[in-house]
Amino acid sequence: MPLQQRLTRIALSCALIAGVAVMLGCAGPGKKPSLTADEIYNLAKKDMNSGDFSNAVRVFQQLESRYPFANVSRQAQLDLMYAYYMDRQPESAEDEADQFIRENPAHPRVDYAYYVKGLATFEGIPNVLERTFRADLSKRPPIDARKSFQAFQSLVQRYPNSEYATDSQQRMVFLRNRLADYEVSVAKYYLDRGAYVGAINRCKYALENYDGAPVLRDALGVMVESYKLLDMPDLSANAARVLTENYPSGSDVEKKKWWKIW
Repeated sequence: MPLQQRLTRIALSCALIAGVAVMLGCAGPGKKPSLTADEIYNLAKKDMNSGDFSNAVRVFQQLESRYPFANVSRQAQLDLMYAYYMDRQPESAEDEADQFIRENPAHPRVDYAYYVKGLATFEGIPNVLERTFRADLSKRPPIDARKSFQAFQSLVQRYPNSEYATDSQQRMVFLRNRLADYEVSVAKYYLDRGAYVGAINRCKYALENYDGAPVLRDALGVMVESYKLLDMPDLSANAARVLTENYPSGSDVEKKKWWKIW
């Protein structure tokens, strides 16, 4: 878009916001405001429909501040959390979703609040730098992944018939694998540095909490090696048996220590 057009659009957007603020503030005591709650809501929705989420956020915030108890305000809260998400303000989207869930636990669309909360912290797509430099996501502490998984899990468990349940389950599979990858990555780090008990505990946690994750094959391999180095042959043999029964091709742990960067 040419610079002049961009500047014109920004000016018009600022004028719209200023106009809304002026019309809301002009009403004196006992006078009816120039814009009703529904009219302000429609302005925000118009911004959302045109993809102008930054302005939508500002107008929804004014609506929430001016008419906190209006009938349309509950729907505005749901739209606001999505506008935050689309405007790349994940923390605000999460906070807004948490507030809605806390204040409206029986609302018919509370499942949507859980869904947006999960989306706000979802780590499904690596950013440009990660793709360019092939960063290993398994080595990054998955704080957001845990929060996202818990939000989607709450949705699926409480609202199994929700229209968002299927997508949430698919995202949970990805997040479960992401969390398992991290645990086993840390276990391999411990193994490489001689912290064998720590390696075993990380693997046990992964096995107990992320059943079905592909990386569990390597978790068992780490346990085999760690028990062996701790001079616990019986436990090492038991882990090897479980590994062979579940993964006939074995583990990559003894073939190549691929978790070393250099």
